[in-house]
Amino acid sequence: MEDSVDDIATQLGEDLIEKILNHESIEVIRAALDAGSPVWYQTQTEGLSPLHAAAYVQNFQLVKLLIEKGAIWNAVNHLKNTAGDIALSFNNEAIYTYIRDAGIRSELLLGLLEKRPLAESSLILRAEDGSASGSPDAFLQSKLKYTVDQYGQNICMLEIDGEEVGVMMGWERNIMEVTVQKLCEGHPNTSSLKVLNVGFGLGIIDSLFQSLLIPPQDHVIIEAHPDVLAFMRKQGWYNKKGVRILEGRWQDFIESPELLGFGGFDIVYTDTFSEDYSDLRQFFEHLPDLLADEDSRFSFFNGLGATNAFFYDIYTHISELHLTNVGLDVCWSDVDASANDMEDRWGDSREYFSLPIYRLPVGKMKLM
Repeated sequence: MEDSVDDIATQLGEDLIEKILNHESIEVIRAALDAGSPVWYQTQTEGLSPLHAAAYVQNFQLVKLLIEKGAIWNAVNHLKNTAGDIALSFNNEAIYTYIRDAGIRSELLLGLLEKRPLAESSLILRAEDGSASGSPDAFLQSKLKYTVDQYGQNICMLEIDGEEVGVMMGWERNIMEVTVQKLCEGHPNTSSLKVLNVGFGLGIIDSLFQSLLIPPQDHVIIEAHPDVLAFMRKQGWYNKKGVRILEGRWQDFIESPELLGFGGFDIVYTDTFSEDYSDLRQFFEHLPDLLADEDSRFSFFNGLGATNAFFYDIYTHISELHLTNVGLDVCWSDVDASANDMEDRWGDSREYFSLPIYRLPVGKMKLM
């Protein structure tokens, strides 16, 4: 009985990976590929791909050959590690950078050709699936709960099929404090700031803006979720001096006189839930109209792919490229995002940021 096509592919794939792990020469590997060994193959036992194997043996030329032959740069093994993660674990900067850059090129090209959200697959800001946490319309119809956990941490929660998902959690305060510092410190318009924030959540960053030595002259908040708006009303945000709340999604106001009538903002920040990278990139396109001048500053919650260091690095670079394309220079700061003494800060909630370092972006319009 003849072997099936799947059996043959498995045999060739296993043989290719074995050759790589046995440090066979480039010539031998190239011959195997030319003979039909599948570069996409992954083992059943460990989920190991040829690219994983090449990263394990730290063979840069082999990694380059496999990428050129179409190796899947973002394939994950059964431990959820990519070949880039493996290179990072060996501190092999050359291999890591080559795989990362291949991923950046691939994502940018797919985004251009297919006019769709960038892959991995259309990463969601703060969320990871197609339910209420990954669909703006479904999210706006969902029920949110504001509560305090056993550590005294304020949480805004969404429940999906019995699983709790954090929309925003109190541990982010440190990130927001540094963000406000970077956005406001030394700004020439400190005495009369115009601030725009998209997405209220727990109100951490908006409270920090209001706690400045001189609160913003104009403080515009765009928020669409009815439960968040009810929370804001209960907390007295509708009565705060200089605060204006626009009820709806940012897309409803982005080109309206209600927003553009302010004549540009000194500070713009966005942190949405359930939107994907294509929405964030669309927001980038409006920044030249939203920012008042070259002293204005922009930032966003940089949580794209933030449960994997490799994907996080790729999306950090992609966002910088897109901001550069719309005329912004970006400076990055590293912020400690570790749990500190809150070892179980997530409780029963799904993690949306599990890395020890948060990469904080601050963009300013380039001088012409």
